[in-house]
Amino acid sequence: MAQKPSIPKGTRDFSPIEVAKRNYIFNIIRNAFELYGFQPIETPSFENYDTLMGKYGEEGDRLIFKILDSGDFYKRIKSEFGEFENFQNDILEIFTEVLDRTKDYKNDFPDKAEKIILKEIEAFWSTGFMNIDNKNSHYQKFHKDYNFLCDLVYIKVYKNYYYDNDNYIVRNLISNYYQSFILDQPIKKISEKALRYDLTVPFARYVVQHQNDIVLPFKRYQIQPVWRADRPQKGRYREFYQCDADVVGSKSLIQEVEFIQLYDEVFTKLGLTEVEIKVNNRKILSGIAEIIGAKDKLIDFTVALDKLDKIGAEGVTKEMLTKGISEDAIKKVQPLFHFTGTNQEKVAQLRTMLQTSEEGIKGVEELQFVVDSIEAIGLQSAILDIDVTLARGLNYYTGAIYEVVTNKVKMGSIGGGGRYDDLTSIFGLKDLSGIGISFGLDRIYLVLEELDLFNQLQLPKPSVLFLNYNTANVSNRIKALTALRKNGIAAEIYPDTASSNKQRQKQFKYVQKREIEFVVLDDEIGEELSLKNTKTGDIRKGDINTILNEINKR
Repeated sequence: MAQKPSIPKGTRDFSPIEVAKRNYIFNIIRNAFELYGFQPIETPSFENYDTLMGKYGEEGDRLIFKILDSGDFYKRIKSEFGEFENFQNDILEIFTEVLDRTKDYKNDFPDKAEKIILKEIEAFWSTGFMNIDNKNSHYQKFHKDYNFLCDLVYIKVYKNYYYDNDNYIVRNLISNYYQSFILDQPIKKISEKALRYDLTVPFARYVVQHQNDIVLPFKRYQIQPVWRADRPQKGRYREFYQCDADVVGSKSLIQEVEFIQLYDEVFTKLGLTEVEIKVNNRKILSGIAEIIGAKDKLIDFTVALDKLDKIGAEGVTKEMLTKGISEDAIKKVQPLFHFTGTNQEKVAQLRTMLQTSEEGIKGVEELQFVVDSIEAIGLQSAILDIDVTLARGLNYYTGAIYEVVTNKVKMGSIGGGGRYDDLTSIFGLKDLSGIGISFGLDRIYLVLEELDLFNQLQLPKPSVLFLNYNTANVSNRIKALTALRKNGIAAEIYPDTASSNKQRQKQFKYVQKREIEFVVLDDEIGEELSLKNTKTGDIRKGDINTILNEINKR
């Protein structure tokens, strides 16, 4: 029985109409990027393992797709685990012998026990390792970290674990201590590459690697797929496109204004009007945490505040208390739970609230510039809104923070971004400020679909189809077909020659289903062609120039 075909969860096939709709979005975004002076780049679909790992936090790293190296990696990993097992058994032998020598010192010499134990271990250390195969990579690592054995003995004797007869605790300690060998190292040995998780880290790598070739400030855009081992759900996939634009090498606030205009430009062209462009500033959040005495709990504070629209003021208060933020601090921040007014009024409130915080006031000044500029310039259809609960990307954003939402459809954010002052430092290039935004293509698609904003979109199709009823004049028709194409008219010939009336009807059904406007009838053998308008039924006869003129009258 043949296997039923399927695709992996979180991935999709796209039909011709779906591709056309996606390209429609791509083209509007791409044209807007280039209108604002951004240049396109592309990076590989996969990067070196070390380029990506450790850049997204523990949760992000877990979602990275690793690529297995070719070859018999199972044999290598099996060898690695076997080596570790031998290593652990040998270390336990040394440990047991040292423990036997020192177990009574705690009671016999309570004041000097620790020094005696350490001296005993030191004396035994070199002789113990005489019996170990020093070629084993684990032993070499262990031998360099002599203090680890001291820690094991000390924990066993002084923490009352002596009666742990099967050495379960000690085995667990060894395993945890050397987890880099039984987890990280084997992964690196079987996977030296990983699929791109986002476009930001590869862009940072690109800037550092090509720093002598690019001109600063460097304005780039990138539209490429990324992959995440996430749980699929509506609007969230394992393979999806990101559409990013960034500027690096400039700290100018003009860029922050232009990105708001760019969002407005794209969503207006897509017909998605009145989107909310929410804006905040990381410095303002830091200032608020400072004045309420919770500077050391900035992340906990902002994560809770970010949930205000979901769990309400009471829920936020409860979460802040569980995170160790005091009731007094929460009272100071309560005005933010009901933060309303115009953008100018909100800026004024923040200025009063943060007057004792130097960092907070700096954030207010930056926000004031953005609000004043947008009010002076005006937006086509979008709405700018200051949202002090906006706290995305706090691990790397240092200034402006953006998020775009629409209230016309129940959907998460359809865009976001912010300023980062030191992203390239992860690859050794420090003090290169940047700012960037991203468009959520798949969510934008779902919104446009639900609002029926694709209604004017048509699939690519030929203007003219040459019917194919006999083989006698095929060369003449291909010649005419080529002439039409040279004049920019999309045209094709039905490939299969009709040998019956039923097959002729099949060709006309093809014309109807694809809504092709003109057909060239196959009833002439010479240079003269018969062009039929499928909408009106009119037929015009003539040479190729006559046919061209008729088609161009549309």
